[in-house]
Amino acid sequence: MKGWRLLPPYDSGETARAFGSLDAVFALRGECISRDPQSETLRVEIGRAAYYVKRYCRAGKNPLRRWLLRPRVQAEWENLLIFTSWGIPCATVVGYGLARRAGLFARGALITLEQPGTVDLARLARRCDPRLHARAWLAEVVPQAARIARTIHAHGFAHNDFKWRNLLVDDTPTLYLIDCPGGERWPKPFLRYRIVKDLACLDGIAQHQLSRTWRLRFFLAYTGRPRLAAADKRMIRRVLRFFEGREQEISDSPSGLSV
Repeated sequence: MKGWRLLPPYDSGETARAFGSLDAVFALRGECISRDPQSETLRVEIGRAAYYVKRYCRAGKNPLRRWLLRPRVQAEWENLLIFTSWGIPCATVVGYGLARRAGLFARGALITLEQPGTVDLARLARRCDPRLHARAWLAEVVPQAARIARTIHAHGFAHNDFKWRNLLVDDTPTLYLIDCPGGERWPKPFLRYRIVKDLACLDGIAQHQLSRTWRLRFFLAYTGRPRLAAADKRMIRRVLRFFEGREQEISDSPSGLSV
């Protein structure tokens, strides 16, 4: 069984010829951006635009995904589409689909449009970009990050890999959320832990790149309150303790944020 869909306006013209079927997508050649045992991502130029083609040959690390759970590629396109419906800027979905054999996942793909002029926040951190110390730029970007986090959590959803590498920013600056194959809705008894994990993932690099003031401004924007309530302070303490003793992405220096 095969299912493949191109979304308008990409279902006609050059893109329809290039991305018209799952077989065609798996025959594409382009610049290899990343590769792992489950998937590979290519950058492909069609006409005047560039596209990211993510091709999965495995459903995911969990063997149950082949049978019972939705494959990672399906989770990724469904999550991007739902983020768009919630008003979150994210990668524009161009096409998606998967194939099964005897009920088992065989392969699948997701195509997204490249957003020109974007860079992920982790790359800005690695190259010590001066924007991370520019007050006007931070005043635009930090509230956007808080709004994205607040929106998905308010819907009972957790990203599960909410790191700087999955947030793109352009020159305007607008923040975009990308790559969310592990995100899903959680029942309330489990949601709080997942929310803390999401916020701790964001703070893992923020503690080394942003001042205590800007990190507090993020949490205030996330809560939507002018001052931290007692419950907010308890949450921050859980966030700061979440990765204690674990290796951080940039260094193991103290966080500097206390409540």
